[in-house]
Amino acid sequence: MIVGLQKMTLLDFPGKVACTVFLHGCNMRCPFCHNSELIAGQMDEAMSQEAFAKFLSSRKELLDGVCISGGEPTLSPILPELLMQIKSLGFSAKLDTNGTQPKVIQKLVSQGLVDYIAMDIKNGPSRYAQTVGLSSLDLSPIEESIQYLVDGHTAYEFRTTLVQPFHDEASIIEMGQWLSSLVPGKKPEKLYLQSFVDRDTVLFSGLCAPDPHQIERYALLLAPYAGVVSVRGF
Repeated sequence: MIVGLQKMTLLDFPGKVACTVFLHGCNMRCPFCHNSELIAGQMDEAMSQEAFAKFLSSRKELLDGVCISGGEPTLSPILPELLMQIKSLGFSAKLDTNGTQPKVIQKLVSQGLVDYIAMDIKNGPSRYAQTVGLSSLDLSPIEESIQYLVDGHTAYEFRTTLVQPFHDEASIIEMGQWLSSLVPGKKPEKLYLQSFVDRDTVLFSGLCAPDPHQIERYALLLAPYAGVVSVRGF
């Protein structure tokens, strides 16, 4: 179900003027999630797929691409059909994902329905479950998604939102070592660090971002483990 639409963004899809469509539902409960209203419960449909297709048709001269976000869009039964609509209208498609559904990602890429994937890497393995608000978490599907992307099947980026108290130097180093170990001989191409920004829609209050100097320190610690490590958001 489409529960939100940002009609234009210059930031969400690298190199593209895009819109962002939001799908309902998520299998994580990240305390710092900005879209917490999409996680669970009944949401009103913001736009039908037919209406969205009409919107895209009217924006062919203005937009290059479409970002699909959430929530976790790979859980949505409408995702493949929505991507087919987007591609049939001549737009590039970007998928935001937490990587928990690797078979869905692989199928979409193999069918030519996704041009770019942004996958969230929440933390190092020992603090992953805590960071996503769960008591436990099987990391093997997430590792499968990481391995698939690092193997080079489509354009991609990894991104981590930095939040106190979930991240520290030990967890950041662990995250880098973990990422670089999953595909022998290959590092992740791009890893972006994003500074948490508090909003009214965040699931839990009282969280904050590390200070800018600490974020720069995290970027330096991660530099050996990825091709490009860059900071966004401050």
